[in-house]
Amino acid sequence: MSIIKETSPHIHRKDSLARMLIDVLVSLSPVSITAIIVFGLPALRNLLISVAVMMAAEFVFVLIMNRIPYDGTKHTFKEQFLHGCKAYRIHHILAPIVSGVIFALIMPSGSNPGYVIYIALILGSLFGIVIGKLVFGGTGQNIFNPAAAGMVFAKLCFGSRYVYGTNGYVNAVSSGGTMLSDVASSSSSLISRYEAIEQYSALDMFLGRIPGTLGETFKFAILLGLIYLLIRRAADYRVVISYLGGYAVLMAIAGIFVSVRGGVNYGQWMAFSLLSGGVLFGATYMFTDPVTMPINAPGRVMYGLLGAGLTATIRLFGALPEGVAFSILICNLVAPALDHYTYSGNRFTKKKVLFTCGIFAAFVLAICLGLGFTGVAA
Repeated sequence: MSIIKETSPHIHRKDSLARMLIDVLVSLSPVSITAIIVFGLPALRNLLISVAVMMAAEFVFVLIMNRIPYDGTKHTFKEQFLHGCKAYRIHHILAPIVSGVIFALIMPSGSNPGYVIYIALILGSLFGIVIGKLVFGGTGQNIFNPAAAGMVFAKLCFGSRYVYGTNGYVNAVSSGGTMLSDVASSSSSLISRYEAIEQYSALDMFLGRIPGTLGETFKFAILLGLIYLLIRRAADYRVVISYLGGYAVLMAIAGIFVSVRGGVNYGQWMAFSLLSGGVLFGATYMFTDPVTMPINAPGRVMYGLLGAGLTATIRLFGALPEGVAFSILICNLVAPALDHYTYSGNRFTKKKVLFTCGIFAAFVLAICLGLGFTGVAA
C-alpha cells in the first residue's frame, strides 16, 4: 500500500481545488454586487486594492519558493523569474482573489481622515496573506483564515478611524461604529446597552438598512451565497448548522435573562443577535474554510459549537462588540487538536458525543453564571 501525502483542503469527492475556489467566488458575487450597487466606489476600491495586494504577495511568494536551486551557476533575474512563473498555477490566482474579496467585504466604507482607509486596506491585506497564510507554506498549509487575520490586524490598528457611511437605503450614521459598536458603547450595563436595539427592525437588519461593513450587512445576499455553497457542497453543512444553531441557542438562553430581568423584547433581542454583525457572513464564508477547519465530521461539529460559544461569550461579556473574527482565529488554533490521530475519525462515538455536549454545556453554564452573578439590569 502506498501513502500519498497531500495538503489541505481534503476533498472527499471528485472535484478540484480550483473548482471549489470558483464556487466560493460565485457565492460571493451577490454580496459583492450588492455592496458595489449600494456603496458605490468605496466598495469597488476595497475590492480592487485588497485583491491586488493579496495577488501580488502570492505571486512574489511563488517566485521565491520556486527559484532555481543552487547549481554553481549564477542565474540572471530573468531566468529566475521565468523559472518561478512555470510553477504559477490557477489556484495561486483564485485563492488570493477569494481571500481579498472576503477581506474587502468585512472592511468599512471609509475612514477619518480619508487616506487612512488605504493604509488599513493595504497593510491589512498584507498581514492577512503573509502572516496568516504564506509564512506557513502557502495554500493548503495555513492554520489561520487570511481574511480574518487581516481584519483583526486592521481593526486593532486603525479601528478608531473607521467610518461606516450611509448605505444608500437609509440615512444611517455617517461616522463612528457599526450597529453593534454603537449599541455596545451606549452603557456598561448589558440591559441598557441592548435597549438601543429597538431602533432597528428585523427587516432593516435583513435588508442591510443599518450601519456596518460593506458586505456583512446584506443578509439576503449572504443567504443566497450560502444556499449556493451548500448545493455545490463547497461548504460543510455540519459547521454551518452547529455554529448558527449553537449560537442561536446560547443567545436565546441569554435573552431569557435580558427579557425577564430587564424588560427587553425577547423577539427583538433574538433578531438583533442573529442579524447583526458578521455572524451569518462568518458562518458562510469564513468558518467553512476547508483548509482551516477540521477534517473529520465530529471535529467539524465541535469546531462549529466552539465558534458559537466564543462568539456569544465575546458579544455578551467582552470589551469588543464583535466576536466573530476573534472566534474564527481561536477556532483555527484549536482545529489541529480536533484532528489528532489518537481520537479523530468520522464516526460519532459515544465519547465524541459526550465531549461535544460537554463543550456546549460549558458555554451554557458560563453564560448563565455570568449573567446571573454579574446581573444584567442597570
